[in-house]
Amino acid sequence: MDIAALITWVITALGGFYLLYTWISRGGPRKPSTSRFPPGLIFGHFALAAIGLVLWIIYVITDSETLAWIAFVLLVPVALLGFTMLARWLPTYRNRATAAADPPAERHFPIAVVGGHGLFAVVTVVLVLLTALGVGGS
Repeated sequence: MDIAALITWVITALGGFYLLYTWISRGGPRKPSTSRFPPGLIFGHFALAAIGLVLWIIYVITDSETLAWIAFVLLVPVALLGFTMLARWLPTYRNRATAAADPPAERHFPIAVVGGHGLFAVVTVVLVLLTALGVGGS
């Protein structure tokens, strides 16, 4: 189950990288007045998720129960920040038909990538928790 969690975490990270790239390339950090995402929200989510992924990779190598729990605990604020971004993105997505002279960077997020990122994130959290609890062996 630890390998399954690693695979879903990597898939989630790839989607997240694409969303981060889109946000940055569309001027997200340069246009804070139009973006609904403060840079601290985006980069905090990214940093905590990346640290957790590195710890999970080390866990898979070492099988340290402590690292599994630390990775899970890191996923809690990552998930909360992710839900915050989703809540801030939904009005932007709903208003996408409205022509704006200076649309927010997150308006360019593909819905399939946002949905896939969220779905794989939920699966990752569940798999990491089950692994930390010892369900299914390690």
